[in-house]
Amino acid sequence: MDLTHLNKSATPPTFSSRRGQLPIRLRTGGKTDVRTQFAALCYRYKDGKLQVCLITSRRSKRWILPKGWPIHKETPASAAATEAWEEAGLTGRPIDHCLGVFAYVKTMSKKLAPVIVMVYPLEVTCEHDKWPERKQRKRKWISPKKAAKRLAEPELRRIVAQFDPSTLP
Repeated sequence: MDLTHLNKSATPPTFSSRRGQLPIRLRTGGKTDVRTQFAALCYRYKDGKLQVCLITSRRSKRWILPKGWPIHKETPASAAATEAWEEAGLTGRPIDHCLGVFAYVKTMSKKLAPVIVMVYPLEVTCEHDKWPERKQRKRKWISPKKAAKRLAEPELRRIVAQFDPSTLP
């Protein structure tokens, strides 16, 4: 069953998680600190088959998951859902269950910063045709196995390839 609906609205949605994860309180850190981001593994079923959504990065155009920095007073899953809306135009049900963690190095102001990314599932219920970063990125729905082959980070490849929504709480 395809739960995708087109919506012309570019109004940011509000997100709530079904479990009771506490919102994060942010503090400032030093420039050499390890940073944390939250990613959304957006998924849906189309014609009975599981699909996940990849987007292109803005600069290099490589395939990635929507991800971003923590948001003050939001849970990690809801922050990941916010990134899915802003970067991919997808909304749905964020799930407070970390699927795994991967690391990468981000260039920030001509310096390199180590980043740890926690991945949260987002069951997509709506695919919007207008969203904040629609002119800067492409999005693509494909099987988890094919998606994993397009990702650069080995840990993220494993998370995506092994993703099974039936095991979620």
